[in-house]
Amino acid sequence: MQPIISIQGVGKTYAGGFTALKSVDLDIERGEIFALLGPNGAGKTTLISIICGIVNSSVGTVLADGHDIQREFRHARSKIGLVPQELSTDSFESVWATVNFSRGLFGKAPDPAYIEKILRQLSLWEKRDSKIMALSGGMKRRVMIAKALSHEPKILFLDEPTAGVDVELRRDMWEMVRELRENGVTIILTTHYIEEAEEMADRIGVINHGQLVLVEDKHTLMRKLGKKQLTVHLQNPLQTLPEALAEFDLELADDGHQLIYTFDTQREQTGIAELLRSLNQQGVEFRDLHSSESSLEEIFVNLVHQNQNERLQAG
Repeated sequence: MQPIISIQGVGKTYAGGFTALKSVDLDIERGEIFALLGPNGAGKTTLISIICGIVNSSVGTVLADGHDIQREFRHARSKIGLVPQELSTDSFESVWATVNFSRGLFGKAPDPAYIEKILRQLSLWEKRDSKIMALSGGMKRRVMIAKALSHEPKILFLDEPTAGVDVELRRDMWEMVRELRENGVTIILTTHYIEEAEEMADRIGVINHGQLVLVEDKHTLMRKLGKKQLTVHLQNPLQTLPEALAEFDLELADDGHQLIYTFDTQREQTGIAELLRSLNQQGVEFRDLHSSESSLEEIFVNLVHQNQNERLQAG
């Protein structure tokens, strides 16, 4: 199946020589939730702006649902809804009026039933006659999402959608995003809340210094790059590690009361079994075991640091 967004060799260099993007290649599949992660200034917003037709790329092509974003701008843009990071709408308009007006901007015929549907989905129906200025920050962000959905796009970009939103409302919005995906909308998400990507995304893309460092299925990424730790709570403290345990990546902690074994997920089954067998052979008794694994945030930080070190070494 043809990807809903196809990005080929896209780069952006601004006047003055600053290069924001460097030859980005990326396909986004229909019906997925794709999270684009990167530190501030990495190029996330520039890439989104190019796909949405707000900024022209210096080189490369972008197809949105098969339409070239520059040569077939109107067709391509009609497929896309964008929820920008900054809240920007007419404070004196009512919720109903501003969402209905956004639909008209795309040449769509009035459809009160559809507008009612999305306002109800976003828990905005009771606020339909309220002025934007009277809404809370979380409600204003919901209005931005309603505006982005008003023309029935197939693709929805969410640029930091839960910035400044409380935890409870954030989880409500996660559920809403899942419902949109179930209704056939492809979601592209940028976020600084790594747990948001870990919770929702099907695939993860990491961008740094304008380059796409990695694109991977979330579960595959965490399996390949994640680390796990097994904490062994000892019955009696150790002063030093026995030499026979040197082959394991072990740390003696808590004044000798704990052994911390760090291993990659590829060695999960054999590594733990070998360690426990060796502890038994050395007469080291333990009373409890506790395991933990890398979060997506830790993997992301390691990837960014690795990329920065490679850039420094390359000069």
